[in-house]
Amino acid sequence: VKNIYSSESVRKLECIGHIQKRVGGKLRKLKKEKTVLGGKGKLSDAFIDRLQNYYGIAIRSNVGNLQEMQKSVIAAFYHCCSNSKQQMHGQCPEGEKSWCKFQRAKAFGKSYQNKSRNIINIIKPVYMQLCDQKLLEKCLHGKTQNANESFNNVLWSIVPKQTFAELLTLKIGSYLAVLRFNDGARGILKVLEAMNIDIGAYT
Repeated sequence: VKNIYSSESVRKLECIGHIQKRVGGKLRKLKKEKTVLGGKGKLSDAFIDRLQNYYGIAIRSNVGNLQEMQKSVIAAFYHCCSNSKQQMHGQCPEGEKSWCKFQRAKAFGKSYQNKSRNIINIIKPVYMQLCDQKLLEKCLHGKTQNANESFNNVLWSIVPKQTFAELLTLKIGSYLAVLRFNDGARGILKVLEAMNIDIGAYT
């Protein structure tokens, strides 16, 4: 879409929910391709879900801050891949209120041991693709597409996309969809009141 709209340019943003799911999708695909990742203590579905969740939390916790967002998603990777022989919590936040159990235990003067998972070198290249600044930059808004998808459903319930509609019908349908999406049925009632139309049993 670049250079199509003269001086204006369309900048594509990513749904953070979809980007988060890419972590699981890519790692599960890698697991199928490399049989060495299967088995107990390796790349289990539970571990993939955990890493995916940490990735999503890192993005949502650093909306608007690209440097911290990238730092956090990378820290989440090393945190999840740490094991008893190789503790990699150096990039995790320190202190008693840290989300990292290792750093939290350290702040209280206690020890914390991770389960052993020697898979870091195999999955690291795949995960780091999702830590690229160009990708994370599209997630700085911290939004998902769920709200937009919901609005589309409201619009299509008024003006079905399977049926051709002229421009005026589409515009009116869009206005009604916005009212219903934002305020429900009350939105339409407010319009009727503004038009001095008495609200009764049939309006």
